[in-house]
Amino acid sequence: MAEKDVCLSFPPTRTPLIVTGPVVEAIGQEKQSLPVRRLCRGTKNMTDSAENAEQLIIGMVIYPNFTLQDLVGPQGVLGLYGKTLLLWKNKDPVPTETGLLIHPTTTFDECPDNLDILFVPGGMDTNGAMRDDAVVDFLAKSGKTAKYVTSVCSGSLLLGMAGLLEGYRSATHWACYGALEATGAIPVHERVVIDRNRMSGGGVTAGIDFGLQLLAHLKGEKVAKTTQLIIEYDPQPPFNAGSPDQAGPEIVEAAMVALGDMDDQMKATLASRRH
Repeated sequence: MAEKDVCLSFPPTRTPLIVTGPVVEAIGQEKQSLPVRRLCRGTKNMTDSAENAEQLIIGMVIYPNFTLQDLVGPQGVLGLYGKTLLLWKNKDPVPTETGLLIHPTTTFDECPDNLDILFVPGGMDTNGAMRDDAVVDFLAKSGKTAKYVTSVCSGSLLLGMAGLLEGYRSATHWACYGALEATGAIPVHERVVIDRNRMSGGGVTAGIDFGLQLLAHLKGEKVAKTTQLIIEYDPQPPFNAGSPDQAGPEIVEAAMVALGDMDDQMKATLASRRH
C-alpha cells in the first residue's frame, strides 16, 4: 500500500487542555481562541481506505454542571481526526461542575444533521439537563440521524431520557445503574459497551477507553493504538479504588455521601419522559 499522510490535529503546546477548535476559559479569565495546527507525518498503512482518511464530524453536547473529564477524554482522542462541535442552546458560556467555563461553538439549531458521532457527557446535574426539554428534544432529533449515538458516565441517562436506549445494552457510572434500567436500556457493568450504533462508557475516566474503542471501530486498530501511544495512555492508578468492588465498603459509603441521591432523582425524572 502506498505511503499516506495521516494528519492529527493538535492545539498549540501552550494550551493546558486538549481541545480542538473550541474556546476554554476559567471563570474570570479573558476569552481567547485556540488556533489549531496540524502535524502530518507520512505513515505506511496508517489508514486502510479513503473513508478512514475522512474527517469526522463530532457533536458533543454540553450543559450546566457537566463533568469536564467526561468530555475531554474522548475529545482528546477523537478530536485528532475530525471537527468537534460543542453543542448548546446558545453560545453563552456553560459552567462545568468544577467552575470552568466552556464556550459552545454551535447552537442546537445550527447543528448539522450528518454527525458522525453524537456524544453526551455526564455530570452532577445530569438530572437538570434531563428536565430541560430543549436538550432532550435535540437529542431525540439528532439521535435519529447521527451515525453513532454515544455517551460517557451518566450521559447515558440523557440518551435514555430522549428515548435512544430502549432495548440497547449500555454502561453508565457505577452509581447510576438503577436509573439506567429505568430508561429501558439493558444495563451492562463494563468499562465500554457497544451495541449496534450505540456506544457508552462507564464513569468519567472510562472516556479515554471509550474514545479509543470507538476510534478503532471507525479508523482501525492500528490508528487507535498509535493514538494511545501519542497521548501516552498507560494508566497506573496510585490506589486500587476505582470500582466499588475494589474500594471496599468504607470508601463506597463516602463516595455515596458525596454523590447524594442522584440515581433516585433521575429515576423520578424518567417517569415523566415524553420520548
